[in-house]
Amino acid sequence: MIILVLNCGSSSLKYQLLDMKDDEVFDLMAKGLVERIGMDAGCIKHQTAGKDKYVKEMPIADHTVAIKVVLEALLDKEFGVLTTLEDIEAVGHRVVHGGEEFFCSKLIDDNVIAQIEKCSELAPLHNPANLLGIKAVSEALPGVPQVAVFDTAFHQTMPAYASMYAIPYEYYEKYRIRRYGFHGTSHRYVSEKGAKFVGLELDNSKIVTCHLGNGSSITAVANGKSIDTSMGFTPLEGVIMGTRCGSIDPSVVTFLQEKEHLSYEEADKVLNKKSGFLGLSGISSDARDLNDAANAGEQRAKLTLKKLVYDVTKYIGAYAAAMNGVDLIVFTGGIGENNSRLRRRVCENFSYLGLKFDYEANVATGKDTLISLPDSKVKVAVITTNEELVIARDTMHIVQNSEE
Repeated sequence: MIILVLNCGSSSLKYQLLDMKDDEVFDLMAKGLVERIGMDAGCIKHQTAGKDKYVKEMPIADHTVAIKVVLEALLDKEFGVLTTLEDIEAVGHRVVHGGEEFFCSKLIDDNVIAQIEKCSELAPLHNPANLLGIKAVSEALPGVPQVAVFDTAFHQTMPAYASMYAIPYEYYEKYRIRRYGFHGTSHRYVSEKGAKFVGLELDNSKIVTCHLGNGSSITAVANGKSIDTSMGFTPLEGVIMGTRCGSIDPSVVTFLQEKEHLSYEEADKVLNKKSGFLGLSGISSDARDLNDAANAGEQRAKLTLKKLVYDVTKYIGAYAAAMNGVDLIVFTGGIGENNSRLRRRVCENFSYLGLKFDYEANVATGKDTLISLPDSKVKVAVITTNEELVIARDTMHIVQNSEE
């Protein structure tokens, strides 16, 4: 089954075209990125398997135009891979917020669209963009089945004592304020893949997955199910991130609003766009830049990186306690897969659990690697994530089942 996977952001669109034979056998036919949607200087970067990369700049007015540009690239005689759009049998969409409505991926119909719209106030930057992608595909590929795969779905197995906040219960009843968690597609994928990689039975395991990148979250996965995760009502909570502050005393917000005369929008921008690596270091939101600055002796860069290590260590320790042990710690995401120094510094804090770290294996980047020694009581692995593959798998199964 040839499946187009779409990840629509507010001003960008990532995509992959996969030929799915089954869950484990597939071909990546093409992938790419459309940037600066809604701006005069838009751009598509397209790569077909076995061909040169194709880059073209052009105005891209909206997501409908972006989808059209992607389909044209897939059909291009020189850089494309399809002879007709009828070859696309299904489209899978990453949808950030499914609220409490969705425990799993769903075939998109009017009711699903209505529920995604309902959750837009919980993810105002993402869900509306996801809906624009769904609408654009409906116009460009009428009749082709579409599937929504929700970032929040994997975390719907959290018990209430982990997901609820201790604020007046009426606010949960009125506004559904609670912990939802994000990066669920990645956490689900790497916990399953990681367990298989190190020889654990997923349904009899205690795993902590660390998805670390510009946005980061950590999840406790007990017997294959999420029981707690670091991101909360929004992706702001948890560990320090690129421009997000992570967990702070909520009174800091009201204090700053009073002292700096900040509106709600201004305070939100400070916490989501001006904080994290960028705010604390004053240098960059990119961990690679901070590594360079720290190596050059910049003290605030060193402080920022130490805080990241400390935050990750705290969550792993907390989740090991919550699960009464941990069998496997997984590192994934741009930082998790490529920053060997962070992995080493985090894991050196868990010798009391019987973790024995393999310093030589840890030099590996960007590939699945066991980085604990054979006699380590806790296994540690770098596992490359592939959220697009999860979306393609779910889309394939749901469409096949709907046709039976």
